[in-house]
Parts: sequence; structure tokens; C-alpha cells
Amino acid sequence: MAEFLKVQFGSLGQKPGTLGELKVPWARGVVKTPVGDAPRVRTKLLGSDRLGSFKARWGVGRMRYLVEPGLYAVGNPTPESHVFVSANYKLSFDRLRMELGGLDAWILVIDTKGINVWCAAGKGTFGTDEIVWRVAATGLGKIVSHRTLIVPQLGAPGVSAHEVKKRSGFRVAYGPVLAADIPEFVGAKLKATPEMRHVRFPLADRLVLIPMELMLRATWAALTALTLFVLSGLGAGIFSIDRMLAKGPLNALVIVGAYVLATVLGPLLLPWLPGRSFSAKGFWVGAGLFGALFVLFGGHSAIMAGRLGEAAWALIITSVSSYITMEFTGSSTYTSLSGVMREMKFAMPLQIFAALAGLGLWVGGRFV
Repeated sequence: MAEFLKVQFGSLGQKPGTLGELKVPWARGVVKTPVGDAPRVRTKLLGSDRLGSFKARWGVGRMRYLVEPGLYAVGNPTPESHVFVSANYKLSFDRLRMELGGLDAWILVIDTKGINVWCAAGKGTFGTDEIVWRVAATGLGKIVSHRTLIVPQLGAPGVSAHEVKKRSGFRVAYGPVLAADIPEFVGAKLKATPEMRHVRFPLADRLVLIPMELMLRATWAALTALTLFVLSGLGAGIFSIDRMLAKGPLNALVIVGAYVLATVLGPLLLPWLPGRSFSAKGFWVGAGLFGALFVLFGGHSAIMAGRLGEAAWALIITSVSSYITMEFTGSSTYTSLSGVMREMKFAMPLQIFAALAGLGLWVGGRFV
């Protein structure tokens, strides 16, 4: 009932009698329908859109970067115009409306809690129930004369097409993987080529995810660096402020550097790293980082204090890198939820053991 009242009487930037959010820079005017006014959206991004995208990529206001669910118009749609279903994560919505430039269409934005299509499909928020509900709540059946919803292919894991048809009367047509292929897909009367169905994860797509990956664990990395900075004071006489100030900065720098480089190099080198599991790929990144550290600082008393120090850093860096790269599975289209769970069940105990063993050796090395 609460959701029904939201649709009928408005929420956030909606006004009574409107089907979507009005008080936003990317909406300009409305398209009148039998059940209310649908905001007309721009198909060219504004400076505010690009700034919002940049901030979201860096985790600033990420979970608030969303669009009010509802029905939106592109161009001057008619009852015969296509209906495209979108998540209410604004980056997903922006990508879709950009590619619809020159077309007259409807965008049905469903409530995915601000999560993108692929992740929301795995979590169940981009799913059958929400699509059926949003069709009914917007009165879509009274607005369009056809009964077809174009759903992103990456949303397919969360959608039961026959249930949508049974419960809403609308059939589901799965669109291409890339929004850029939509004009060609529409021109071919909703027929996708094999190439349009092929899921890729190229270098550019991996690189744009790195800022968010860096920010996700930035606090953890800072706290770890601070801990090593303080523990660097351990040694003869138990603890020394002078020793901490002399050795702490380098040790803190090493762990921060390992964190940053592992977060960058894991996604960057993903297709070429040995092994199928992400944790194994991350191990090899860590091994390479340790090798570089050994060449640069081998024998340096502030970092690698003898064999114990070398073994300690080898365990710490490889375990950290393995974990960070394994966590990237949540951003990759290479993996499935069940596969990720199996890998984590096996890899995490090893990563935790290696990290704790490395820390123990590192502390022990302070006294040898």
C-alpha cells in the first residue's frame, strides 16, 4: 500500500499525477499519458551527470546515486513505442538513456535499491516480482498498446520471463549485453546477433572499477599501516619511540603500496594471470610484488630484518593480494555466485592463516 501511494501521490521529486522524478536536471518537460505525466529525460549527459558519475566511481555517495523508480519518456513516445527496463542505479540509467538518443521510447525504472542490473539480478532486486509490481504501479498497460518489455540481458538471472508474462501480461524480450547495441537491436526488430549476446570484460571495463575497489578497503589499509607503524617500535628493550619513528614509515608505506598495487594490478592483468580462481591470480600478483620488494629492499634492516622478515613479508603480501583480487569477483562478469562461494570457503582460511603467520614472523623478527 505504501508503494502504491508513492506512485499515485509522488515521492522525492515526484508531484501528484506524475510517473517519475521531475526535480532533476536531466528531466525536461513531461509526456502526458492516460494515467499521468511521464518525465521526459535528456539523452545527453550534463556536467552534473558526469560529476555524479565520477563521485560514484570513487565511492562518494555511491548508495545514494539512484533514480526514483517509475516511468520515463525519451523523445516523443507513443503507445507503440518500445519499453526498456532499467535498474534505478543512476549509472545504469544514464548509460541507457544516452544510447536511446534519436529514438522515441519509454524507460521503466524498477527499484533495485541503487544497485546495477547485473549485481541486482544476483541479489534478487532486479527480478520478476519488482518488474510485475512496477508494471502495475505505473499503469503501463494503459499507456502502451503492445505487451513487450525489453529487459537487459545481464538482468536475466533474476527474471522469470514466463512468470512476468503470466502475472503482468507482458512478454520479456532480452536486449543486448551492451546498451550501445540497442539502436541496431531495435532496427533488427528486437533480434540480437550472437555478438550482442557475448559478455566481455575488457581492460577499459576493468579499469573504471578500480577507484571503487580502492575506496572499499581504504580504511582497512590505513588501519593496517598504522598498526605496522606502531609495532615497528618493538625490539630490544621491548618498545622504542625512536625505533618506531625510524622504521615505522617504511613499513607502513610497504603495506599501503602492496594494497594499492594489488588492487590495480589484479584487475589490470586478470586475463593473463595463471590459474582459474581469482584468489590464485591474486597470489601471483603478490608474489610479483614481493619479488620487487626483495630486489629493492632485500637486507634493509627497517623492512626485511633477516630471513624472518623476508618470510613475513612474503606471507603478508601474497595473502593480502590474494584476498583483494578474490574480492574483485563481485565486480566481474567472469564468475557466478556459487563459484565465488566455493572459492571463498577454500581460500579465505588459507589467506587468514598466511596473514597471521606473516604478522607473527614479522613481530618475532623485531627481536632477532
